[in-house]
Amino acid sequence: MTDGSHFRSRRALLVLPWALALRHLPAMAQQTDFKQLPPDLPEPQDDGGARHLIGMALPDLELPSTSDRRVNLSKVSSPRVVIYCYPRTGEPGKPSPAGWDQIPGARGCTPETCGFRDHHKDLAKLGADVYGLSTQSTAYQHEMVHRLEVPFEVLSDEQFALTGALRLPTFTADGMTLLKRLTIVARGGRIEQVFYPVFPPDTHAEQVVAWLKAHPVASHG
Repeated sequence: MTDGSHFRSRRALLVLPWALALRHLPAMAQQTDFKQLPPDLPEPQDDGGARHLIGMALPDLELPSTSDRRVNLSKVSSPRVVIYCYPRTGEPGKPSPAGWDQIPGARGCTPETCGFRDHHKDLAKLGADVYGLSTQSTAYQHEMVHRLEVPFEVLSDEQFALTGALRLPTFTADGMTLLKRLTIVARGGRIEQVFYPVFPPDTHAEQVVAWLKAHPVASHG
């Protein structure tokens, strides 16, 4: 082999790993870019799964929180409690369940959480404490709260205690039982408003803020 041929062969070996990495870069980015919503997401329809909730009392039970404590939503002292229930947030570098984007209402948990994060102060000024809720474990939720810098607590209903007590709507994906996306507004321990279905999820926090402004509590500290 001539010196020129040896140089070209060595250069090809050095370039090959970079070429392979660049070839897979778009797919990797697509897997981890949970903050963006695809333009053609199917819109969920109202299947009646939440019609029974308005007027129900929040159950007297405790759920584990990402603040390493247990929270009883029925005993929260703020004028209002906003509980946004979501299926599951994705993990960076890991693919979503098969066909996730084609399930109406499944995709969008990270943008929804970011929306409530960004409007957290607005909601607090309106007298509302915000809690996220999913059937994922607290350890799983901890990663998301840290990564997204979420300022409020996220609760785990991994044992389906609240889900069962309120008969919240669920669906199954990849063998997991997950909550359908909905938001509960409670006052004095009783549900006064339900948003279901929720779409699009990335602007839903603004919808909740608008509703609270239109239905103010007489006074709150």
